[in-house]
Amino acid sequence: MQRTLSLETPKKIGHDVSVSGWVNSRRDHGGVIFIDVRDHTGIVQLAIHPDATGAFAVADKLRDEFVITATGKVIDRSPETINKNIPTGAIEILTSEILLLNSSKPLPFPIAFADDQNVGEDIRLKYRFLDLRREKMQKMLVKRHKMIKYIRDWMDGQGFIEITTPILTSSSPEGARDFLVPSRLHPGKFYALPQAPQQFKQLLMVGGVPKYFQIAPCFRDEDPRADRSPGEFYQLDLEIAFADRDETVFQELEPLFIKLTEDFAGKKCMQKPFPRLPYLQAMEEYGSDRPDLRFGMKMVDLTDDLRDTKFSVFGNAIKNGGVVKAICCQGGAKLTRSQIDELTEFVKKEGAGGLAYIVLDNVNSSSPLPLGEGQGEGHAGLRSPILKFLSPDEISAITSKTNSAQGDIIFFGADQKDIVNKVLGKLRDKLADIFGLKDPGLMAWAWITDFPMYELNKEGNLDFMHNPFSMPQGGLKALNEQDPLTIRAYQYDIIANGLELSSGAIRNYNPEIMYKAFELVGYSKEVVDEKFGAMIRAFEYGAPPHGGFAPGIDRLLMLLENEPNIREVIAFPKNGSAEDVMMGAPGTVEEKQLKELHIKLDLPKKK
Repeated sequence: MQRTLSLETPKKIGHDVSVSGWVNSRRDHGGVIFIDVRDHTGIVQLAIHPDATGAFAVADKLRDEFVITATGKVIDRSPETINKNIPTGAIEILTSEILLLNSSKPLPFPIAFADDQNVGEDIRLKYRFLDLRREKMQKMLVKRHKMIKYIRDWMDGQGFIEITTPILTSSSPEGARDFLVPSRLHPGKFYALPQAPQQFKQLLMVGGVPKYFQIAPCFRDEDPRADRSPGEFYQLDLEIAFADRDETVFQELEPLFIKLTEDFAGKKCMQKPFPRLPYLQAMEEYGSDRPDLRFGMKMVDLTDDLRDTKFSVFGNAIKNGGVVKAICCQGGAKLTRSQIDELTEFVKKEGAGGLAYIVLDNVNSSSPLPLGEGQGEGHAGLRSPILKFLSPDEISAITSKTNSAQGDIIFFGADQKDIVNKVLGKLRDKLADIFGLKDPGLMAWAWITDFPMYELNKEGNLDFMHNPFSMPQGGLKALNEQDPLTIRAYQYDIIANGLELSSGAIRNYNPEIMYKAFELVGYSKEVVDEKFGAMIRAFEYGAPPHGGFAPGIDRLLMLLENEPNIREVIAFPKNGSAEDVMMGAPGTVEEKQLKELHIKLDLPKKK
């Protein structure tokens, strides 16, 4: 008798079937035992009557998560017992035989196949093999598989060649700490796990590969966060030969993201082709290099309009070299006093001194923000504590430039530009949450372009802002003549809905330009040769222009599934402390292993 999956059973009315799975629940109703058996396709109900002596005896002993095979005839349920909430709710299996395949200990948490459980993340991850039985996780595993297959098929159709690159390689400075692997055969030397296959994919371009890709494992020793898997992750790594400008990469790969959005996820792309937004413009208008473009609320610079203002908060900021910027939240006049107070505390935590605002409210309406004592006079339907400090011309400039209307609220930031951009950018995102502006069925893709080549690090020293292998705009001339902080790179990100999916670049394939680019951040020619010798040598033998990027597989699935926690799209993730609590990693090793590797531990003393 062929085993039948539970979702196929409604097609088998009157036929004998055999189903296998886990006991989802057991109920004893007046002598008849009902068991919901579950496999990866769903749930089907077994009905075991006392006259099925052997099956009834086994059913009487079954408990949740016991593993069984049940045999019987598929029959219609009586009308009053139909369960419309599951696909098999109109039938049941009149069971004649049950085979107990395995039992289960009492569970550390209940497994409800249809519902998420309010269980601590660490306990879920410790027993991940149980957590994976939940319907949500089963579906996510299948979706991940199908998404990767979809990508592979599409890449193959576009002429990309899948090539795997080494896992044990050399350490290189790429922005995060390496995971080091000691060599037993070469005492005192270490391999590094690749942060990305960056050098290898560029070497493939030199090797004559026209289009490369792989679903690449990457390893970075960095702190975890909600949208970043600590330690390891997978990315769609790709590179295209003879790509000498951003648009070559954009036009090649944009159709993939459109198809993933529309065909795979069933969502709508907000704009096609995707907008191209220069980095500086993104920071000036949205306060972020990964803005959520599903809604507006752009920042407006009012510095010149308020340069002579009598309002000291604004005036002092401008005199100290800062700026005054504003965002207009449409319909924001609905905010209550307590909500305004909460937003004020929110921006203070982000570095602001306070939160000035103007409410545009109908004069004759009952405002949710009454004037109150000491708040100043209303100005033609405007309400704010700061109105008495502003001239009519200043108020007119503010309302005009922010394009505000009755029912809106204007929020201000006044400080150094970086602080204002950051604070108003965070406030913009917060307001979008409050007013429900983030449409889950919409994907607002965009390319962020023209990133700075360099930035100052925490120590005040010049450093690469992103990938050190990007081609500087202006080439060697720019590196020799420009202030490094003004040099732009052929560097870009692809973003969607406030999340950065990938960084990419048109690569620096000229040895002379590469030496100079690294020289500016303190790397001598000898160090560059030591760290990147293979790539430098390869570029001396006719390297073509090339470029690419590497969208994260985990983040991509997060985006397409509206899942805020990256650990929910990975089968066996680390926890928030970068630990695998199921396998006990990281863990200690035996002294014998350390001796083989010529390693002595120098651990900090316990306090």
